[in-house]
Amino acid sequence: MGTYLVGVGAQEWFGAGGETAEEEEEDGWVGKVASALNEELRRRGLPPYDSVPEAAQFVRGSGLLFEEKLVPRVDGFIALCRTHLSREEEELLAGWTVLVPLSLDEPIRLPVAASCTDESVVGGAPQALALAERLAAAVELPDEVPEACDNLDLTTWFLDGPAKKAAAARPGPWSEDLDAAFYVALYLRAAQFVLRRGCPVVCS
Repeated sequence: MGTYLVGVGAQEWFGAGGETAEEEEEDGWVGKVASALNEELRRRGLPPYDSVPEAAQFVRGSGLLFEEKLVPRVDGFIALCRTHLSREEEELLAGWTVLVPLSLDEPIRLPVAASCTDESVVGGAPQALALAERLAAAVELPDEVPEACDNLDLTTWFLDGPAKKAAAARPGPWSEDLDAAFYVALYLRAAQFVLRRGCPVVCS
C-alpha cells in the first residue's frame, strides 16, 4: 500500500462515490474535505472552491493526472527544509494533506479525518510552488527530472536507476541526497500540477 499523492477530479472532490468500497470510502473523505473547506472559506468571506475539472483519461506523459508514491526516506528533505526554510514555510510546502489552487497564507486545518492523519490540512499551491522553487534552485534540480507525474513517473525515475545515471553524469547538490531531491521534485511537481489543472492533490 503506502502513502501516495494523487490528483482528484470533480467526481471525487465533490464526493460522488466510487465503484468499489475502497474508492467510495476515499471519495467520502475527500467530499467531506471539500464541503468543510467551502464552509470555512465562506466563514472567512471568501468565494467557495467549486471549479474543479473532471479527471482526465490516462495518457502517459500528458501531465493531466498526478500520482506519486512517497517511498524514499524523508530525513534528508526535512534537514534541507530546516536549512533553507522557516518552520512556517516548511508547513506551507509539505505539511498539507490536501493541496488546492488557492492562495492561502497559512494552512487551513479541518476537523475531517484523512486517510493518514486525524485531521485534514489544506495548503495553497501558489505558496507551495514558490517554496518548492526555492529548494529546487538551492539543490540545482536538473532538467532531466520528469515534469509529468501521471503514473509514478518521479518515483520510477528516482528509484529505478535514471536518477543515479544522471547524478553520475551531471553531479551537483541535488545528487548528494537523491531521497531529498525526490521530495523537492515531488512537491514542486504537485504544486505545478494543481495550478496547471485546477485539480486538488490529496495525500492518501
